[in-house]
Amino acid sequence: MNTDQELKEMVRQKYSEIALQDKETNASSCCGSGCCSTEVYNIMSDDYSKLEGYHSDADLGLGCGLPTEFAQIRPGDVVIDLGSGAGNDCFVARSQTGESGKVIGIDFTEAMIAKARANAEKMNYHNVEFRLGDIEKMPVTAGSANVIVSNCVLNLVPAKANVFKEMFRVLKAGGHFCISDVVLVGELPDSLKKVAELYAGCVSGAIQKREYLDLVKQAGFESLTVQKEKEIIIPDDILENYLTADELKSFRDSKTGIYSITVFARKPDCCTPGSGCC
Repeated sequence: MNTDQELKEMVRQKYSEIALQDKETNASSCCGSGCCSTEVYNIMSDDYSKLEGYHSDADLGLGCGLPTEFAQIRPGDVVIDLGSGAGNDCFVARSQTGESGKVIGIDFTEAMIAKARANAEKMNYHNVEFRLGDIEKMPVTAGSANVIVSNCVLNLVPAKANVFKEMFRVLKAGGHFCISDVVLVGELPDSLKKVAELYAGCVSGAIQKREYLDLVKQAGFESLTVQKEKEIIIPDDILENYLTADELKSFRDSKTGIYSITVFARKPDCCTPGSGCC
């Protein structure tokens, strides 16, 4: 059994490799995991290219939604993107927060930070900053952000509850988050849960949808809303690498669902004393 630290290091190494791959390679796999399929398959079927602020150099094809589309970002907001990669969501968020706002991207992969900073420099963006750090312990002052976004990242974190607590800490009272992520409805076969490649590819690290939403509530958030939900279909020619024919049939018959959800929730305007909210 891998420890949380071993899983995080595995993800760090994998995403260091992904930073050097092109979008086409990443888009034909499980979040860039490399488990290529002969079928047309992209875990992110949403199209960023029509969004204001989109820059193709920053799009590695790693997301599973469009969180900025639902994030209610306003001019002047301070926005934090968790697992910012090459900067895709940060640059879209910047188009919404404007010159008077600020966008901070956090990623624990040095290669991604370097790529994002190079993209920001190339586009002469002075109010977009990328910080190397772990989203379980963000390098951000408490109560400093209006909005947090994230795209297909928390499913890669073993201790997800810690991230939601950190999100609560760094948001201002009344601030909110909008994140797209991968969740399950039903249990994955054990053989898939043990596959490191699929963990780094956003699938084996996913938890039950019910449990995921409960973690949001337990962290103290309110106004919880699932804004968008879609099923993710992993083709048989990928699953055949990990499951026998009988296991694959059983998996399909079980109706186990792998879903991308986009979740919105708000930090209360007024909190109980000592909670760290006010």
